[in-house]
Amino acid sequence: MNIYAVSCDKKELDKLNSIISKLRPNADISCFDDPLSALAAAREGGNPDVAFLELDMPELGGLDLGTYFKEIQPFVNNIMIAQDREAAYDAIRMRASGYIIKGISESDIKRELSELRYPTSNSMKNRVYIQTFGDFEIFVDKEPVAFKYSRTKEVVAVLVNNRGAQTTNGEIIASLWEDDGDPEKKLSYLRNLRQDLQNTFRKLKIDGVINKQRGSMSIVPDRIECDLYDWLDKKEKSKYQYTGDYMNQYSWPEFFHAELDEISYQIYGD
Repeated sequence: MNIYAVSCDKKELDKLNSIISKLRPNADISCFDDPLSALAAAREGGNPDVAFLELDMPELGGLDLGTYFKEIQPFVNNIMIAQDREAAYDAIRMRASGYIIKGISESDIKRELSELRYPTSNSMKNRVYIQTFGDFEIFVDKEPVAFKYSRTKEVVAVLVNNRGAQTTNGEIIASLWEDDGDPEKKLSYLRNLRQDLQNTFRKLKIDGVINKQRGSMSIVPDRIECDLYDWLDKKEKSKYQYTGDYMNQYSWPEFFHAELDEISYQIYGD
């Protein structure tokens, strides 16, 4: 779990760090007494799962900082630290995970960490496994995911194949239907597939696996366990090994399939 704590009150910040470290000893905790530094860290790939944000800070207040965090990581759990309960409305309005009144206690932090609005990357990664070697399949809690439309799973396959890159509706359509005419009809059908994907993942409480933007989508690699990603990262040390089969039920990954063969040859020699 990646946790940010941001407060211009250094005593409060030290207290936050001490309590969070005690409650989540395995978490990656980053403390900032300057909100602009916190924002820069997030933009450089920090991707906080949880952010404790003081509301009243100079230059960049907690609400604005939390909004920026949500643009970077849509499923961040922003927890506001307020002077009084009147600020609770602002926290609710920006869909914060929760809020704490200043003079924080261990019980406050424990409560908020146990009632997060969104699953964290670690907890989600333990639940979601995506298989690409052999036939493509998506498992949640070790059970294959069933969609309303069979093509919905193929949409996810395209996103996984693109390894976190934002993929436009046009690119998805080109993969699924190649040059099969009537693009307007295909776009209408893709909207149904996107809705099916959203409904299914929301029901399974894994919304954060997909980053949806207007006209495009991407997989969030650090929120899933995937044989392809693990092998590309660890090569021969990976617990998953590529043996020549990749998303066998689809024809469109052929170019990347050839690239995998080349990587495999470089690793194993034959």
